[in-house]
Amino acid sequence: MLDDFFIRALVAGVGVALVAGPLGCFVVWRRLAYFGDTLSHAALLGVALAFLFEVDTTLAVFAVSVCVSLALVALQRRATLSSDALLGLLSHSALALGLVVLAFMTWVRIDLMGLLFGDILAVSRADILVIYLGGSLVIAVLAMIWHPLFAATVSRELAEAEGMNPDRADVVFMLLMAVVIAIALKIVGVLLITAMLIIPAAAARRFVRGPEHMAVLAAVFGALSVAGGLFGSLEWDTPSGPSIVVAALGLFVASLTPLARLASVKKNSTPMSERGAAGK
Repeated sequence: MLDDFFIRALVAGVGVALVAGPLGCFVVWRRLAYFGDTLSHAALLGVALAFLFEVDTTLAVFAVSVCVSLALVALQRRATLSSDALLGLLSHSALALGLVVLAFMTWVRIDLMGLLFGDILAVSRADILVIYLGGSLVIAVLAMIWHPLFAATVSRELAEAEGMNPDRADVVFMLLMAVVIAIALKIVGVLLITAMLIIPAAAARRFVRGPEHMAVLAAVFGALSVAGGLFGSLEWDTPSGPSIVVAALGLFVASLTPLARLASVKKNSTPMSERGAAGK
């Protein structure tokens, strides 16, 4: 079954979408789109170091993403700059460093367009195994920290008053983001990873009755975007990664139509504690 490159691409893309959807909900609720951009740009530096030291690309991207996350936490505690300024500094610095390192490695031939925009049609069975094993781990850990992470999203002070540890949940969330970006790099590339985290979640927000419902619907929308983008790419001979993001954009635009607005009326029956985060 997995001998056909298109089937492998579809299976791999759906696997990434099922993980990115729930995680992307927290990106939307917490307004962390710029943080996602920072980690995705840092992925290019991870790729460069993987070629330089001849190590696995996924592990190198994960390690660099973790280092960037920890650097952000350390700088937030010591520096006088705002968080968005720090994110911009780390994002563009990591991207530039990655490009400079790649430029020095003249003995290595690298498909830069594939790194930036993904090459989902080139995924192998080993890539699919990594995606589903890593994705299962992310979903399992996210389920374990869901309550404290969501409580801190609604009200950090309330979460602390209830004896939870929001700081630990935040660190785990950063690690999960690093894992998703590492396994999604080959699918949609450095520049489009954040779009797959944000757009399906943003489209699902209008139809939700609660946070868990939004997480499931975001995963479904992501899977539909992958299928629609790949079939569109096959039909019109367009780049597969950008086509997936365009399909997700189409779903988001459709969610803004009057018919979708009528379907979203059910959201008004959601308890205030749930709507507080889902509406962010």
